[in-house]
Amino acid sequence: MSLQARARAIDRVLTRIYGRKEIEYEEDPLDTLVETILSQNTTDRNSHRAFSALKRAYPKWELLLGEDPRRIADIIRSGGLADLKAERILGALEHIRRARGGLELGFLGDMSPAGAEAWLSEIKGVGPKTRGIVLLFALRMPAFPVDTHIHRVTKRIGLIGPKVSREKAQEVLAKLVPIEEFYNFHINIIEHGRAVCQARKPRCSVCKVSRYCDYFRDTVRAR
Repeated sequence: MSLQARARAIDRVLTRIYGRKEIEYEEDPLDTLVETILSQNTTDRNSHRAFSALKRAYPKWELLLGEDPRRIADIIRSGGLADLKAERILGALEHIRRARGGLELGFLGDMSPAGAEAWLSEIKGVGPKTRGIVLLFALRMPAFPVDTHIHRVTKRIGLIGPKVSREKAQEVLAKLVPIEEFYNFHINIIEHGRAVCQARKPRCSVCKVSRYCDYFRDTVRAR
């Protein structure tokens, strides 16, 4: 079975288990950018807390311009790496203001996906995962962001090689499923990584995609 056929079969199985995922509401691209910066190297719960605290303190992003990074860091402390993230958020906002004369990213929706990603890549600290999330979640553009769960699960299964980086994984995985399945596959792999294919002790005995999994074949079934 080809990698593409395996990926599509896994997508179908995960959809039966976890349900079909659709983007149900519009996200503001700038909100998504800031929240994704806050999500780096922490849990969803902590990043959401940090984002909510930041929005309460600064209902409009324009109010952050020129603020002391130390004050921002104190507000987002619950998200971890607060000093670094404060610098990155302020730097991103200043970059956008200089480039556009204001703070909004809606114009990216008029670009091609490649053009929008290239524009975002010019912002310091905005890596492939962050760009992919803004494209997919906020702009409804074809992108396949890869987080810790997706990288781990797809590597175990064998959809990507053992030494493939997260950045390269985005390119590989985007070629394995149809564009219209990107969001559904992305979310369901994350759910599977949390519920079954966990980091320290994968629950292979209850995994419904084990028939497609290299790790199960080579490690579990071979015992």
